Amino acid sequence: MDKLEFKIYNTSNAIPSQWNALPNNDLFLKTEFLKALECSCPKNITPYYIGVFKTKKLVGISIVQRVQMYLDDAFRNNKDSFITRKVKQIVSKIVRGNALVVGNLMHTGQHGLFFLEEELSYSSFLDVIDDAIIDLKKEIKEQYKKKIRIIAFKDYFEDDAIHNNQDFFKKHNLYKVQVQPNMIFHIHEQWHTIEDYKKAFTKKYRQRFNSAKNKSKAIVKRELDLETIRLNETKLYTLYKNVSDNARVNSFILNEKHFSYLKEHLQDNLKLFGYFLNNELIGFYTLILNNNMLETYFLGYDKVLQQKHKIYLNMLFDMAQFGIDNKYKTIVYARTAMEIKSSIGAKPKTMHIYMKHTNNFIANTVLKFIVKYLNPTREWVERHPFKE
Repeated sequence: MDKLEFKIYNTSNAIPSQWNALPNNDLFLKTEFLKALECSCPKNITPYYIGVFKTKKLVGISIVQRVQMYLDDAFRNNKDSFITRKVKQIVSKIVRGNALVVGNLMHTGQHGLFFLEEELSYSSFLDVIDDAIIDLKKEIKEQYKKKIRIIAFKDYFEDDAIHNNQDFFKKHNLYKVQVQPNMIFHIHEQWHTIEDYKKAFTKKYRQRFNSAKNKSKAIVKRELDLETIRLNETKLYTLYKNVSDNARVNSFILNEKHFSYLKEHLQDNLKLFGYFLNNELIGFYTLILNNNMLETYFLGYDKVLQQKHKIYLNMLFDMAQFGIDNKYKTIVYARTAMEIKSSIGAKPKTMHIYMKHTNNFIANTVLKFIVKYLNPTREWVERHPFKE
C-alpha cells in the first residue's frame, strides 16, 4: 500500500496548485475564500491548511483553525445576573486558552474536510489528519508557548459518513455532542417568483409576509459593490456588532475590514445588500454563492429600528427571494433564531461535533455540560407556514 503523508501550510499562498483541482464543490475550501479569510481573520483565529499526499499526489485536504478562547470575546453580553457571570467565569477557566478546530468556526457546516474516496478510506484519512494535528500542537507549543486544550471536529449532519468512524473517535477520546441545528430552506420547483412562494403560505403567514413588507416600504434596499462596502466599512461593522454582541456566546469578533476583504477576493460569489432609511445605512445582510448552495452569512441592523420596520424578518424573506429568483434549490440559513427561520419555511437539520479536552482530568460529562452551556439546544416551537 502506498504510504500516506501530510504537509502543513501556514499560509494560503503556500497551498499547492493541486488544491483547487480537487473535485469538491465547496467554496469554503477553495483558495479564493481561504485567502479572503486569512486577510480578515478575527484576531483570535489562526488558520492552517493540511494536504494529504499519496505518492506526491494530493488526495485529501483539511482546514484547521487555532482559536484562542478568552472570556471577553466569548461572553460579551454584559446584562447577566451575578450568578450567571460567576458560571461564565467558571466555564471560561476550563475552555480558555487554545483550541484546534477542524473546520471553519466562523460558519455553520462541514467546511473542513475533503478527500478522494477512490484513493484512500475515510479512516485512513482521519488517521493522517490526527498525525498532522499532533505535529501542529508541537509547532504551536514551540512557536507560541501555548498548549492546545481542546480539539474539535465540527458540524456534521446525522447522515454524514464521518459517523461511520466511531473506532477513530473512541481511540482518540473524542466525544460526540449534538449542537444547535442548521436551518435549511428547500425551494419548491413550482416557485418561480416571490409571488409563488407567498401563495404557498397559509392565510396567517401570508398576512405576516404582507405586514412585514408594508413596514419596510420606506427602506431602500440595494446591493453594495466593493467601493461602497469600503466607504461604509465602519457602519457595517457597527451594525454587525449590534447583533453579535447580543448573542449569548461568541467565540470571535470579526475583523473590521472583513466584508471588504471578502468581497475583494470572492467578487460575485459574495453578495452584500444594504438597507437604507433616509439615505442612512440601517442594516445589511450577506450571501455566499457556494455553487448550487446559497449560504447566508453575517448580517447587522439598527436595534432601535428593527422592530418598527421588521428588518430581520424582511432580510429572511429577501434571502428567500434571491434564492428563488436565481434558481437555487437550497438556502442554508445556518443556526440561531430557529423559530423565526422556521416561520419563513426553513427546516431544522440536526448537527453534531466531536471534541475532547486534552486534560484527562476533565471528564466527558463535564465537557458535554460546557458544550451544551456554550451552545445550548434551546426549546423552541417549529412553525409550519405552508399549506398542506
